[in-house]
Amino acid sequence: MTMASFFKYLLIIFFVLPSVLMAQKGIDVSRFQDTIKWTRVATNKSIEFVYVKASEGASIRDKMYSYNMKKARDAGLLVGSYHVYSSRTTAKEQFANFKKAVGKTKQDLVPVLDIEAVHCHKLYMARVDKLLQLMEEEYGVKPMIYTSERLYKTHFNIKKYKKYHFFIANYKREPRMAYTIWQYTQHGKLKGISGFVDFSRFSKKYGLDDIKINKKKAEPAKQPEKTKTKTKNKTAKKASAKPASKPRAKQTVKTKKKP
Repeated sequence: MTMASFFKYLLIIFFVLPSVLMAQKGIDVSRFQDTIKWTRVATNKSIEFVYVKASEGASIRDKMYSYNMKKARDAGLLVGSYHVYSSRTTAKEQFANFKKAVGKTKQDLVPVLDIEAVHCHKLYMARVDKLLQLMEEEYGVKPMIYTSERLYKTHFNIKKYKKYHFFIANYKREPRMAYTIWQYTQHGKLKGISGFVDFSRFSKKYGLDDIKINKKKAEPAKQPEKTKTKTKNKTAKKASAKPASKPRAKQTVKTKKKP
């Protein structure tokens, strides 16, 4: 190793690596992490959110999904679910598989559609669009798209995808594109998890509030009730005004009693 390479290595260790570790905010897990001790994971204050694999293709379900979702939430972590896209089946079949596993009320974060080169022998964008549409209709938010920087540049770097959040995997350097979350390593180590786990962090422009599911969307629906109440009040006033004239008529009748 030359002296220049040695100093470059030191710069990475002392300046670049600590900044990445300090910015660490989340992990994603699946059955490959076996049984996770979530109470121990939650003691690490740098971990703020967890994405859990729910399904893949039209029929594969992650056997640890329910356990991971419940235990991670019980430990106080914000959780979301992801589906691994398959090129071998339709969007409707894949969505049905995801929907059966993922309940609306048990999600803190927007759902993620995971699109990886290894699962995409041929990426049909019409199928991807349909799956994104079905997920948005069901969960009320645009899904986040997980993919590589290469696949992003090939398929998603166009105007119609600008409104989506992107979860980009790059284990060599920070993505050279606009991203929301960067998965920067597959070899993270955490207490409570045996083996390795993926580590991710937000870009400087985004944070947890940008990927949370807003659970108070029903509030605007209360506005029509006010107009209904006003209408009822007006009707009540009119109703109360009508009897006011009737008693007078009755009194005139009563004055004309027979002797």
